[in-house]
Amino acid sequence: MITAEAVPTERLILRPLRVEHAREMAGVLSDPELYAFIGGEPPSVQSLRSRYERWEAGSGDPAESWCNWVVESREENCLTGTVQATVTREDDESLTAEISWIVGTAWQGRGVATEAARALVGWLRQRHVTRIVVHVHPRHGASAAVAAAAGFTPTDHWHDGEIRWRHTVRH
Repeated sequence: MITAEAVPTERLILRPLRVEHAREMAGVLSDPELYAFIGGEPPSVQSLRSRYERWEAGSGDPAESWCNWVVESREENCLTGTVQATVTREDDESLTAEISWIVGTAWQGRGVATEAARALVGWLRQRHVTRIVVHVHPRHGASAAVAAAAGFTPTDHWHDGEIRWRHTVRH
């Protein structure tokens, strides 16, 4: 249905995630503070390898695509985080994407997540995805700011303790 491909931006390149990224990403994701709102703990290299193998294999459902990218800083020539989109074909044949992002602590506060999220939304729109949603913890102000900057607005819908935000098309 949809397959991740490289997405360049001014400062970043979203590169399709591969198992080989696990070692570097384990370092990027090593700060326990990253998990304050999403839960869990920093992953080991081996757990990331296993996860990335599953993600590379795909969902197995022809109506669902798993698109995963690492976020690379062009200037620093290193990985800074990930973005993801699970794209599903609805009964009416329209496409819906649920997205997420995570940026390592060392790169937070520099607009990396916003630039990556905007690039991902643009890429999805070019592929005729008509609905894009993200779930944000109600106390995670930074993620709410990224969502708003990427064109999302909060809804009244809650999912697993998080607020669903919906992408709004700006004309």
